[in-house]
Amino acid sequence: MLGAVVGPLLVALVLLLGLGAVATPAAGAQGQAGSRPFVNVVQVNGYLDPVMADFVQEAIAESERDGAEALILQLDSPGSVLDTAELDALVFRVGHARVPLAVWVGESGAQALGGAARLVLAAPLAGMAPQARLGEVPAPIFGELPQAVRRGTVGPEQALELGLVELNREESAVLGSFVAALDGREVAGAPLETAAFEPVEGGPPEATLTVDARLAKLDLVPRLLHTVASPPVAYLLLVVALALVVFELFTAGVGVAGVVGALAGVLAAYGLAVLPTSPVGLALLGLATFGFAVDVQIGVPRVWTGIGVVAFALGSLVLFDGVSIGWLPLVAGVVGMVLMMLAGLPATVRSRFSTPTIGRESMIGEMGEAVAETAPDGVVRVRDALWSARTNRATPIAAGQRVRVTGIDGLALEVEPEEGGARDYRERRSSRSGTGQPEGGTPEGSAG
Repeated sequence: MLGAVVGPLLVALVLLLGLGAVATPAAGAQGQAGSRPFVNVVQVNGYLDPVMADFVQEAIAESERDGAEALILQLDSPGSVLDTAELDALVFRVGHARVPLAVWVGESGAQALGGAARLVLAAPLAGMAPQARLGEVPAPIFGELPQAVRRGTVGPEQALELGLVELNREESAVLGSFVAALDGREVAGAPLETAAFEPVEGGPPEATLTVDARLAKLDLVPRLLHTVASPPVAYLLLVVALALVVFELFTAGVGVAGVVGALAGVLAAYGLAVLPTSPVGLALLGLATFGFAVDVQIGVPRVWTGIGVVAFALGSLVLFDGVSIGWLPLVAGVVGMVLMMLAGLPATVRSRFSTPTIGRESMIGEMGEAVAETAPDGVVRVRDALWSARTNRATPIAAGQRVRVTGIDGLALEVEPEEGGARDYRERRSSRSGTGQPEGGTPEGSAG
């Protein structure tokens, strides 16, 4: 049941990523079809991880090789999960590219924090869209940075005043204006040519782009790995894997839930390997899973359930060092796991391992009616169906008389009259008591 719910979600994730990847080459092909100069635009979203770092470095190499007029990194990142050496190598590559390189923190509301902010500071040209934020750089690099950037964040106007970016907010409002604003700016001693400006009476000149823009995104597999390496996705995949592991412990064989749990576990393991994962957090989640499993086996929430709830909540809070899961995924993971262990799994396990009585054996004790005289063989109606019947101990039963099923003999039912039936196994226990009398009766011939 759990696998049937979670499986389609994972498939949908892959399909959505695939649709985006299929659309990527079309943008590049359109640029290649034209004869004008071009700029490459690379979208850098989410945390900087090994997949994204390789993608950026490959884009720089490709732009250098293909003779792009410029390379633009469209950046929206809450930070970096790269180790220091990998981040330093990426920053150096951005700052020493042989192609004019610019970083645009966009669209509106985008952010470049922590290690991602270092790409902005290293680029020859940079600009920020309205409401974008830059800052939280952990150490002084590229000279002494203002305290506002090291401990907090700044917007486009303040970043321009501090000399952290070169293009103002109006020039960086959208991607098109950012590309146009690069025109005439010198990088490595050569001015860029990206737009033509026509004067407009009573207003600013009107810009027309003279270059084509080629948009580049991650392909399907790298995009999937990059998505899995984000803290909320890795955390929720881990929760799904743990829940399905407990479910599979109480089932025979490996079903859909086991396959989906294994897939979620593999993806979660990759994400946890890339992210700064805390061993303490993992240990607490493991303890919580063990505690839940104990009480699922018992069938009633007890002390281990309380231990599991506390350990799971604490483990979720401290699972990652320096990166945030986000409150919505955190609450969804904790509440979902607790509800599953308190209600979903016990009910599922009970329904799967219960042994309901089915078939003709379930008719023992049922009441019916004799359709024809049964002495000793006849026909009775039980559960609105006609059955061959044989009287219990040859007690005759008249047509229309109420009968009780006492057993099954091949294809026939053993029956007895509802009233006045022969003394049978139900009375043997009482008849073997110290008085030797049937329960609720007196010996034959005795006085009432």
